[in-house]
Amino acid sequence: MLAFYYDKSFEGLLCAVFDAFKLKKMPECLLAIEQVEPLLVSNRHNVEFCDLKYERVRVALINKISKVALRHLMYVWLSELPESDLIVFRYICKVFKSSKSIETDFADKDVLSVHDIAKKVSRERHRIMQFVRFSAIDNPLKDTTVPNEREDKIYFSNIAPIYNVLPLVLKFFKDRFADQKWVIYDEKRKYGYIYNLHSIEPISLVDKDDLIINSQVNQHYLSKDEVLFQNMWLRYCNALTIKERINPKLQRQQMPSRFWQYLPEMKSISK
Repeated sequence: MLAFYYDKSFEGLLCAVFDAFKLKKMPECLLAIEQVEPLLVSNRHNVEFCDLKYERVRVALINKISKVALRHLMYVWLSELPESDLIVFRYICKVFKSSKSIETDFADKDVLSVHDIAKKVSRERHRIMQFVRFSAIDNPLKDTTVPNEREDKIYFSNIAPIYNVLPLVLKFFKDRFADQKWVIYDEKRKYGYIYNLHSIEPISLVDKDDLIINSQVNQHYLSKDEVLFQNMWLRYCNALTIKERINPKLQRQQMPSRFWQYLPEMKSISK
């Protein structure tokens, strides 16, 4: 069995596609460079990243398939499901081998897998866009390189999506909250992004492990106004709620319960 070892980046995957056609060999599995070699692997090939190889495959792929198919491939990559990289790899190879479009050839298991996984990732993306909630906090990420800069407050949201959809929602939130500084942090994958009114930059909170406690923003960091508004919002929702009509089963159908912990008005129900 032939195994290709690469750096587990999307750019590295496209280099693996280049090597497969150059060597005229198709691997049965794709492994990380540091990964232990499986027992059944009898031959291995180390894929070296090269800008030239990556660009050739990238440009050829853009010219070969539609924008929808490109988006679906990226969704599958971000799904982080087992062998998702191998599915994308096989799909791309089939695209280059075929003289016709394979995008609607659902008799092919890889085409069908790409379609189904992309649909799930897209659904998760929309859920994050719907249910992300920001809390105003005293900014723990002050830019110390800028003298006399005053950054008292920033809007912070922590999420834990099933799939790695955070990169897919950044443009939506940048357009929607263009005049506010905000952070969206994926606590499951330990990375996030900050919008500073000019650009979106990646961040890590490894040195701020007390900011999120039990999937909740630490009350110590909440601004006084935020605490006040959350309490007022909760009181408002409780005042409007007709207890006899509370239907948790229907609520779960409309809004997965895993998002309830992020919504102030649902905390009493989620408990």
